[in-house]
Amino acid sequence: MDTASALQDAVAERVEHEPVGYSQAVAEGVEHESVGYSQAATERVVVAVVTYNSEPLLPGLLESLPEGMGDVPWELVVADNASSDGSVAVVRELAPEARIVQMGRNAGYAAGVNAAVAAAGPHTAILVLNSDVRLGPGCVPTLLQALREPGTGIAVPRLVDAHGELIASMRREPTLLRALGDAVLGTGRAGRNDALGEMVTDGRRYGSEQTTDWAEGSTQLISAACWRRCGPWDESYFLYSEEVDFGLRARDAGLVTRYVPSAGAVHLEGGSGSSPGLWALLVTNKVRLFRRRHGLARAVPFWLVVLLREASRAALGRQNSRAAVRAMVSPRWLGGRPGPHLLT
Repeated sequence: MDTASALQDAVAERVEHEPVGYSQAVAEGVEHESVGYSQAATERVVVAVVTYNSEPLLPGLLESLPEGMGDVPWELVVADNASSDGSVAVVRELAPEARIVQMGRNAGYAAGVNAAVAAAGPHTAILVLNSDVRLGPGCVPTLLQALREPGTGIAVPRLVDAHGELIASMRREPTLLRALGDAVLGTGRAGRNDALGEMVTDGRRYGSEQTTDWAEGSTQLISAACWRRCGPWDESYFLYSEEVDFGLRARDAGLVTRYVPSAGAVHLEGGSGSSPGLWALLVTNKVRLFRRRHGLARAVPFWLVVLLREASRAALGRQNSRAAVRAMVSPRWLGGRPGPHLLT
């Protein structure tokens, strides 16, 4: 049994709704084998949303979907990581046609995305959305057009925050030199140089369509062919770095991430900076990803540079960095896998 089939079986009993209004004509038009986006395929997008105590954010997201999706056929699948608030009730009320996957526990973001995709009907693309995203008008049709570019596996929009300020969403592959540049120069200055920074921080770069090594994961349109070629998201990361891993695997497979400034969305960004535990998870997963891709010998100096960066900021009183330092030298983290324990 392949991975996709295993995931499909695993979530079958947790899905509350079957597809609504899905026609056999659409099913027969879906292209299943070609790599890249097929213009001949009948377009159908699965919107995959993972919730965990997301009740306050969901109304804004759900209200933005019809205008953001335009005339593209779509299906909403929500994977809920055992929310203790009214997240599921909000989805049932505002999007009664949605399929809901009850994860039964806080299984992590990647696991939720994978479960949502496995529970979906036939589709040509997957739109992964954070609950704090609001799609701009016509966002998805524009991204779908970009997926038709040869060799494109992932398309991402121009993002702004709640105040309309540009979010630097493009990223370069993590390297030791870029980690050192971020540590010594700071993210903003280092990111203006391709060799020295992981985050693309030059605002002028965000005015034109281009490819990037990977992009922040709040709003990503992934072709179904890219998903099949690369496999599901890596659930061992729990939260953070799963989108980095997938984007780099897609690039390794010859499928690029394309930044599309003519498509727009708002990301309220309630995430990585909101708690010391979340920041610690982000930092430790960054090191874990580097080790998996490059081996222990190259990961040790990378770990040291990241540790020194966080330690220098912890010395200035930054609580997030203090949590990251504690996590990076913890035997529990060094010998195990990431998970909710870093959030406590």
